[in-house]
Amino acid sequence: MKKIILVLIGFAVLGFTPQKESAFDVGEQFVFRVHYQFVQAGYATLEIKEATINKKKVFKVIGKGYTTGVSRFFFKVDDTFESYIDKETGSPYQYVRKTDEGGYTKNQEGFFNPSENKVLVKDYKHNTEKTFSIPKNTQDILSSFYYLRNYPNIDKMKVGEFVAIDMFFDDKTTKFRLKFIGREDIRTKFGIISTMIFRPLVQTGRVFKEEESLTIWISDDDNKLPVRIKASLLVGSIKADLDSYKGLKVPLKVKKNKRS
Repeated sequence: MKKIILVLIGFAVLGFTPQKESAFDVGEQFVFRVHYQFVQAGYATLEIKEATINKKKVFKVIGKGYTTGVSRFFFKVDDTFESYIDKETGSPYQYVRKTDEGGYTKNQEGFFNPSENKVLVKDYKHNTEKTFSIPKNTQDILSSFYYLRNYPNIDKMKVGEFVAIDMFFDDKTTKFRLKFIGREDIRTKFGIISTMIFRPLVQTGRVFKEEESLTIWISDDDNKLPVRIKASLLVGSIKADLDSYKGLKVPLKVKKNKRS
């Protein structure tokens, strides 16, 4: 289960043309319940706060993933990720990564310099500093999600089309691609929600069974929030469902009342 909760957060992204008004604001919170096979494995959370960088108000996004119960006994996960994001451009200023996954640990901060297209990574575990060249408009793993939620031409996408974004993670930049699969109404604890379905193209061999092993259901409304995520792994499968939310800018569209 190494890095799975992180992957579930990080792959919940979309890519479209920037819109004028943000789909989110300070105070928004999501909680996802994560299951491995038929066992509840843990939770993943996302929250938006406000911070100040260089005397400018920015979004401070906090993402956490952790195992619970029996899963924690077999494989302990405690991950915290933070991203400081420009409210107007959606570009990241800084990220924080603190990872503890079954003995695999990381403690890093990254500082973006968009004028020079570089990012300075401070590794506190190994007491090192490295500077990496990055493409223009590169995102970190959390800022990607929020940056791409603000792209509105979703209704123009055709089944089979791809979108892409440059994302910096694990000391390298990758071209992250998403494939639009179609639409589906899915039953949730909140009622029936209309969703758009995407499949990120993921690396095979380490965690995932196939290149298209990950599927994401995104609400087909102005919120563009992840409702469900499924992944086929080399061993077993994992599923994350939206368990609670608050602070949405617009009400979530639900077709029916909660099921009994």
